[in-house]
Parts: sequence; structure tokens; C-alpha cells
Amino acid sequence: MMQHSHLLEQLLSGGFICEVTDSQAFRHLQDEQQREAIDQYLRPLNRRLASNPEGNVWFLAWRELTQPLRDQLSQQFKETLDSLIPMLKLLQLTQETMGHETVLTANDILNRHELAARIENNPSLREQLHALVQTRFFQSQSEDVAGQLKQVFERLRSNGYLHQPHKDRHHYVVTGKIDYLIDLTRFIREEENIYIEEELVPSQEELLA
Repeated sequence: MMQHSHLLEQLLSGGFICEVTDSQAFRHLQDEQQREAIDQYLRPLNRRLASNPEGNVWFLAWRELTQPLRDQLSQQFKETLDSLIPMLKLLQLTQETMGHETVLTANDILNRHELAARIENNPSLREQLHALVQTRFFQSQSEDVAGQLKQVFERLRSNGYLHQPHKDRHHYVVTGKIDYLIDLTRFIREEENIYIEEELVPSQEELLA
């Protein structure tokens, strides 16, 4: 398992592996035999490899969900809502700003300056961005659009939703963790055995249409 040590370290630390975050590790995970070997190693830890339905992001899941783990996950999901809802609002804001008909997905490219210019010229989008940076996840003290958006992008980068290939440029690549976020939203809404207050989770139509 030494050949997979770096990959395992990423996964066991809660990392998400996609073509953007680690292309070499992602290629390894396209091989079924490699995945089976990693799963065998993870079995004693009660963990397993998991991916989103499209297979463009990999992460670890529990192999057997015991009641104590279920209770723990229920609490974690409630805490996740603090960042989840602001993230969904950001997806909606970005979608409106760029005029896209679909939500962001892995490998999409965002230009922070271009977004800032479009938001600056649209009072409705400025208001949405202002509301977004008042949330605990994105909180920004800046009063101008450029400063607010800089904080938003930095939070997304530091939390693994965006990758910045060149630190001196303003282009960002969306990672597969965005796709995981959308799937998590669906799971929270549809999973009957893990209680999440319904009114706290906006519908896909409200946030992603």
C-alpha cells in the first residue's frame, strides 16, 4: 500500500480527489483494481471509497453506518448547513451573473475580476453578494464588490471548492467538491433516517433553478 500512501493520506484526512485537485491520484482511481486494493486496505477502518454518481470526485464513506455513527453524522450535517446554504446561494449568484443555465461543476473556470465587474453593474446582484458576505461562512468587512468577492473566493479556495492554478492570476477552477455539495444537498433532503429540519434546507428549485 506504500504506492498509495499519499492518496490514502488525502482521503483519510477528509480530502476530495478529482481531476482538478490531484490529476494523478484521480487517474489511479479510474482503475478498478486499484480501487479494490484501496478498499481492502480501508476495510478494517470501516471505511470505503465513494464517488458522486458521475464519478468525477472521490472521497471516503463509512462502510457500516452504526447508530452511534448515524447520530454523529446527524450532528455533522446540521453543522454543515452553516456553510451549505451560503454555498448554494453563491452557486445561484454565480449562475445569474454568468448567465448559465446549469450550475457550476468540476473543471468550470471562473474569473474573479470578470464576475466583480458584472456584479458591480447590477444592483440586484450587488445586493445578493452583500447578503452572502454577511453569513458566518463568508463574512467580510469590505464594503466594495471587489473586496467582498475576494473574500468569497478565498474561502472557497481554502475549503477545497476552488483551485487557483496561478497565485498571481484571478482565474479559478471549480473542483469536484462542488458536485459533492449538490449531492449532499439532495441527500439531506431525501434521507429519511437522518433528521434535518426541513425548513433549513432550501429546495433545488429555490436555489439552483
